[in-house]
Amino acid sequence: MPVYNNTMKKILFTGGGSAGHVVPNLAIIQELLQGGDIDVCYMGTDGIEKGLVAKQKIPFFSIACPKLVRGMTWTNLKRNLKIPFEFRRAKRQAMEGLRLFQPDLVFSKGGYVALPVVFAAHKLGIPCLAHESDFSPGLANKLSARKCKSVLTSFPETAKKLPHGKYVGAPVRRELFGVSFEEARRRFQIPLTEKVLLIFGGGSGSAALNDGVRKHLETLAQKYTLLHVCGKGNVVECKMQRYRQFEFIADMGTAYACADLVISRAGSGAVFEILALKKPALLVPLEGATRGDQKENAAYFERRGLCRVLPQSQLDRLPQAVDDVFGDRAMRARLQETEFRSGNERIVREVREALR
Repeated sequence: MPVYNNTMKKILFTGGGSAGHVVPNLAIIQELLQGGDIDVCYMGTDGIEKGLVAKQKIPFFSIACPKLVRGMTWTNLKRNLKIPFEFRRAKRQAMEGLRLFQPDLVFSKGGYVALPVVFAAHKLGIPCLAHESDFSPGLANKLSARKCKSVLTSFPETAKKLPHGKYVGAPVRRELFGVSFEEARRRFQIPLTEKVLLIFGGGSGSAALNDGVRKHLETLAQKYTLLHVCGKGNVVECKMQRYRQFEFIADMGTAYACADLVISRAGSGAVFEILALKKPALLVPLEGATRGDQKENAAYFERRGLCRVLPQSQLDRLPQAVDDVFGDRAMRARLQETEFRSGNERIVREVREALR
């Protein structure tokens, strides 16, 4: 059992199911720990959040959480009918962890993992803050909003859609900043004169995006060097000199600094990182069994001229779409002036205020 410093304020973080819920939490944790007066813990499932949190040596409490399965099939319906029973079990497990850690505050990043934790904290009288990254609130934050002191948001418009909504901006990892273009090129051993594409499709990669890139690899590699983060187990045999594959890049700050253009899914965490670093981007929103949040995120920034969007169904147009981004000088100018920056300072201020 972990031992905690009883003189420090304690915050239990929760959120998971995808890296998009966990990585922003870790960015906030990093900021809070700078002061030396706060202790932290994490509660989630045995999924991606447990592995990411373990690398930071943060105490972790594991619970089993039910997840809504989207798509109108008989199998999905039967699975979703079990959710009320599984939710009650998850809430009981969350209460056990909360009693053990005795936090002064719970901070939720949303996702199905966070919902039973917030409900358990509310029942125990522990104040909660939440943060919503997407333009349209996710189901977990919608359901838990009234049990939170505030729901902080990345988009100004989103705050108006939620009870206790408050716009603060998006969490952005501190380690992404500070690497120079020249140093990044030296580390990757890429000449300064090369045009570099950084491509990634999320924490586990993206089959559709990976396939779309590889289908046009010969055409793209004639003009560009490609750094392709394709996800665990997705590296394929290829001897093309200007195509470099990675299951994962730990030092994304150097990867971003090396890139002239980013091709990415449109999860809000990735998009706000790209904007904070002022990188031209071609966004390919996720399609299929999804609530459509990535399409909304991408459309929001495309309307403001801060990115280009390529629908997944049109990946055959990828080489031309990349060329179009490189030719869009107006977008590059707008990126230098954008108001969307790291919200870390305001988020930390809200957390400390809630602790008081």
